[in-house]
Amino acid sequence: MLTSKQHELLVFIDAKLKERGVSPSFDEMKDALNLRSKSGIHRLITALEERGFIRRLAHRARALEVVRLPDTSERKRDRETGFTPSVIKGTFANILPAARHPVASEAAAITLPLHGRIAAGTPIEALSDNSQSIGVPAAMLGAGEHYALEVAGDSMIEAGIHDGDTVLIQRCDTAENGSIVVALIDEAEATLKRLRRKGNSVALEAANPAYETRIFGPDRVRIQGRLVGLIRKY
Repeated sequence: MLTSKQHELLVFIDAKLKERGVSPSFDEMKDALNLRSKSGIHRLITALEERGFIRRLAHRARALEVVRLPDTSERKRDRETGFTPSVIKGTFANILPAARHPVASEAAAITLPLHGRIAAGTPIEALSDNSQSIGVPAAMLGAGEHYALEVAGDSMIEAGIHDGDTVLIQRCDTAENGSIVVALIDEAEATLKRLRRKGNSVALEAANPAYETRIFGPDRVRIQGRLVGLIRKY
């Protein structure tokens, strides 16, 4: 799902690429969307990249490629529901399975287990308190099992994930390169990071230049789920 601003930016980038073969500048994008700062454009581009709509081309300035545009049903859903990410407080090791939920109306709410506090910085010891839960709009979730975690730290801030946010996680044990995942390290530490694989190595990459990318052997990291949504309280 795309927010109206994400959709507007995607269409603008696609139009400029078709018109002149070059991506628009951040200033052009900012003016086109009536935003006050380029940091907002950066967050929108990151969100579009994470959802597979655009790709950044390496070693080229202002190099963006539109991978796909939303189809008619996606555009209708985006207009009606929008998208807001969320994170939740709880624990993490030996997480109990979240209940499978049927497809529900957009107005319906689904109760998800709130498993713990997940580090978006230096990894924290995994916890196992399954006593909390949170209500989430059904429109924010797809098929499969989901759970929520509260974010601690600022290492994913450039991906639009802030300390105290609640993230919605789709349970899975594998994910595509570039996905933001919950990773369990050495069966003891849980962290929220972008997944990168190269050969037999697994890299957990922060979205904050103040943090280093950590690289592990494949037997040290287990994927526990991937980010599908985020909830923030103001």
